Amino acid sequence: MSVGGTMADSTQPLWVPSEMRIADSELARFEAFVIARTGKHFDSYEALWRWSTEALETFWSLLWDFAGLAPRDPEAPVLHSTAMPGAEWFPGARLNYMDAIMRHADRPEPVVICEHESGDVETLERSEWQRQVAALAATLVDLGVGPGDRVVAYLHNTPQCLIAFHATASIGAIWSVAAPDLGAKGVLDRFEQIEPKVLIATDGYDYGGKTFDRSEIVNSMVEGLPTLKALVRVPATDCRAARPAQVPVLDWPDAIRGDAPLHPTAVDFAHPLWVVYSSGTTGKPKAIVHSHGGVLLEHIKQMSLQMDIRAGDRFMWFSSTAWMMWNYNIAAALVGATICIYDGNPVKPDLGRLWSVIERHRIRAFGAGAAWFESCRNAGLVPSETYDLSILDALGSTGSPLLPEVFDWIYDSVKADVYLASISGGTDFATACVGGAVSVPVVSGEISCRSLGCAVEAFDPAGVSVVDTVGELVITKPMPSMPIGFWGDSDNQRYLESYFDTYPGVWRHGDWIRITERGSAVIYGRSDATINRHGIRMGTSEIYRVVESIDGIADSLVVDLEFLGRESLLPLFVVLDPGVELTETLVGEVKTAVRSGLSPRHVPDVIHEINEVPRTFSGKKMEIPVRRVLLGQAGAEGINRETMANPDSIDWFLAAAANRLLDRGRQ
Repeated sequence: MSVGGTMADSTQPLWVPSEMRIADSELARFEAFVIARTGKHFDSYEALWRWSTEALETFWSLLWDFAGLAPRDPEAPVLHSTAMPGAEWFPGARLNYMDAIMRHADRPEPVVICEHESGDVETLERSEWQRQVAALAATLVDLGVGPGDRVVAYLHNTPQCLIAFHATASIGAIWSVAAPDLGAKGVLDRFEQIEPKVLIATDGYDYGGKTFDRSEIVNSMVEGLPTLKALVRVPATDCRAARPAQVPVLDWPDAIRGDAPLHPTAVDFAHPLWVVYSSGTTGKPKAIVHSHGGVLLEHIKQMSLQMDIRAGDRFMWFSSTAWMMWNYNIAAALVGATICIYDGNPVKPDLGRLWSVIERHRIRAFGAGAAWFESCRNAGLVPSETYDLSILDALGSTGSPLLPEVFDWIYDSVKADVYLASISGGTDFATACVGGAVSVPVVSGEISCRSLGCAVEAFDPAGVSVVDTVGELVITKPMPSMPIGFWGDSDNQRYLESYFDTYPGVWRHGDWIRITERGSAVIYGRSDATINRHGIRMGTSEIYRVVESIDGIADSLVVDLEFLGRESLLPLFVVLDPGVELTETLVGEVKTAVRSGLSPRHVPDVIHEINEVPRTFSGKKMEIPVRRVLLGQAGAEGINRETMANPDSIDWFLAAAANRLLDRGRQ
């Protein structure tokens, strides 16, 4: 079976780690730790991975000890049940996400270095970081926030956002963040579900040389969140709207003023840490809840054992707060590394900007979306000739499949001796399930290995594990960072439908994957209808709510066409009211509405008029069948017209695929 492209042609590695590189890694230290504790020896990473998934309790227990986390009852079980969903990890254990960071409080390196688009640099030393986190935590407590209460943020990627998260986590409150390029409706669709007590929001942000005033949107958020008790305002320049009168408003400098002790509140392993959002095809975005202990253990594993980050390093994954990779980037603090962030347009003034950031701040490990690396290659950049990348030891890529020619470009034009971790995972469990390890060679077009403790397989439609054949990416055993549930999903029905409806008791992730005989993997794109643009996922229902609110548009359908080896295409199909024409003005109105109301990343590339949206008898839009037709994965014989309320509606899409209509450029 082939999905969206061909398999990698060569298994000759682009990079092979030296014996010295392997021996000096955190992975080697962990393996030695396991050998000392268990007497087991491993002749390859694949053998270590297999043991880690077969002996789940032993693996995660040893990782806890290796990380030096708080002592726990050695007689207590690690895993109460292996059932999915419902696995209960480390029952009785008490901890806080902040515990791991506080272990490194005396290190001399800063916690965070932030370079703004303007060129200004903020550096936060550990003593000042601790003071600000403690002061904000005390302010939140004074505002009535306690364990289990929700604190939401409308902030971009700055030190203030990091401090706000750390302060929230330290008192056992639950964090949730939205990026300020999201419109009011997109934010409220998320935040109103969790009934927050405090909103921390910026009045505006700078991007691409412009200042964007978000004060009116902040006021709309306050009006739309009746449970708010206070607004903490992070001022921006020249923002015009008056302060909201509904709740007390506290300016950021006042919220972090003063001195207070920082003593993280111990909570249960499964106590909620944050709520993140990953959209399905119907309804509002899923409010996914992750736990303190699950995220803490998983992210320490990712930083130490997969990315090889250790205390004293500088780590940066370019992201916005809208993407789960923000959560991944800030995990560097868990192992004592410095979090490096860039706030602004990554191509301002040109595509060399982030390479200059790597050089300027001596960043040892750097990651970004695959699309950014592809843009650098397509522009003909040769960073090794322009920038001092001598300190750069590791690169990471995610968000979409990294093309083989981009692998080759990295080793030809960036650095020949660099560990490249192409990773894939998701917001759903806040991590990567497949990625890299410094003991595994890098092969062009392949993800090097499966992550430790993550039982990834490829399943055929019958639920049989297959090798060297494209199948559904599944996880057959529980992970600590799997969601503890969806907010408001009291009967767990939406959770079950999202991941366990295809293979009961087995997590279906929604990606096509091929796992090789060597244990490496190739991702072939999404197998469901969620729109994944540059690593940021958006439910189709969110787009429909915006598009179908426009006068003249009666119905719509959107699909994400990820062609392996080609840039993803996002077409929108609209049904117009009688007498309405799809003019350039209407096209512009649609794109503006999506850009301002939801996200600039999810603006449709092309818009086509159709007569009807294909629907099932239950009224559901047939996104996945349409997507398969347009990708050439199914012809007329692949559509069961008997299940359709309007079977003739599929003919337009079959003709479009046959005539390659969507290959004729973009609007």
